[in-house]
Formats: sequence, C-alpha cells, structure tokens
Amino acid sequence: MGLLENKFTDNVIVAKLDKLISWSRSTSPWFFQFGLACCAIEMMATAASRHDLMRIGMIPRSSPRQADVMIVAGTVTMKMALRVKKLFEQMADPKYVVAMGSCATSGGPYWQHGYHVLKGVDIVVPV
Repeated sequence: MGLLENKFTDNVIVAKLDKLISWSRSTSPWFFQFGLACCAIEMMATAASRHDLMRIGMIPRSSPRQADVMIVAGTVTMKMALRVKKLFEQMADPKYVVAMGSCATSGGPYWQHGYHVLKGVDIVVPV
C-alpha cells in the first residue's frame, strides 16, 4: 500500500465491496408501479427477470404505504389525477415520484387533442 496509502483521503471513499453492496441493498428504494398506458408495459419489462431489480434491492410493492418511490407511466387524465394524488398522499415520508415517458412528463401527443389529458403529472404531484 506504500504509494497509494494516503493519496485518496480527501476525495475518494475507500471501502470493501461487500460493505458497499450491503449499504446499497439496505438503502434501495421500494417502488410502486402506477401504469396507466403503453409505457406501463415497458416498465413491467424492466421489472422482469432479465434485469432482476430485486437482486440490487429494488423491491416492487403493491401498496403505496410500503413504497418510497411511485413510478407514474402513461397518460394522466383528469379522472386519474385524483387517484394519483390520493396514492401519493398515502406514501410515507420521504416519498418520491418518477414520471416515465412523454405522456407522464408532458402529456405526450394526446394533450393537444383531448380536453381530458393533463400536461404532465407534475401538475398533480411533485416530480
């Protein structure tokens, strides 16, 4: 360890890989999938066995009371906006929202032609 022993004390945290993996698993977010349209199919594919999110500690939850992150995927309509807000309020603090896809972030191609589509889920909940 002669040359590199004290070189990285200010900028780099040196730890064992096992401790790093244990820390990442203990602080991994538990997510709640709120799929509304076609982006929900892609979201389900990322949670499938090929990517294996549970291996790194991201555990899908069926109840918003057990989740840290709500992933909103798809077109949010006026009718669904109240449900999105209620689900967000049921989550325990700290809570986060991820808008997935163009429909959830900006209304997608539908907000111009439909009176019922919100121009992004950030109108209802903080993203």
